[in-house]
Amino acid sequence: MIHSQNSLKTRYNFSDFLFYICLLSVPFVTAVLAILKNSVWWTIVFIGLGVGVTVLILRFYCTHCPHYTREGKNLKCIFFWGLPKFFNKRPGRLDVVDKMVTFSATFVLLTFPVYWLLKEPGLLIVYILSLIGFGAAIYRNECERCIYFDCPANRVSEEIKNP
Repeated sequence: MIHSQNSLKTRYNFSDFLFYICLLSVPFVTAVLAILKNSVWWTIVFIGLGVGVTVLILRFYCTHCPHYTREGKNLKCIFFWGLPKFFNKRPGRLDVVDKMVTFSATFVLLTFPVYWLLKEPGLLIVYILSLIGFGAAIYRNECERCIYFDCPANRVSEEIKNP
């Protein structure tokens, strides 16, 4: 991770990827544990949903990002390390469909396990707190230095965007 809040994050390294994947694994594993306690079938459905949502996000959101559109055949970003670039690059802004698919799919994935998490209040608390921690880490460490200026969450100052 970069330590300067004034410099853009133009490249990620493997330790950045590991950091965010470890953070993201906490709510995912928590949800799997809550669902698995009640149903193996619904656990498989949730994992399949996670894979499907990941593909949708990769296609409708990530294909616009400079980390996707740059040179190379494999991704090197905080969420996908070494994954081949399956989809065509689409630099620029997200259109309405891209935003709707990305945010709807994410919403479905995040709310799907709530039924089972409500049966396990301790796991529900871990799930909520870990999602908040993950979101806060991304917002705090990435959004102010992100090179994807067209991202809806980008918070890079205008003086850095246009020196």
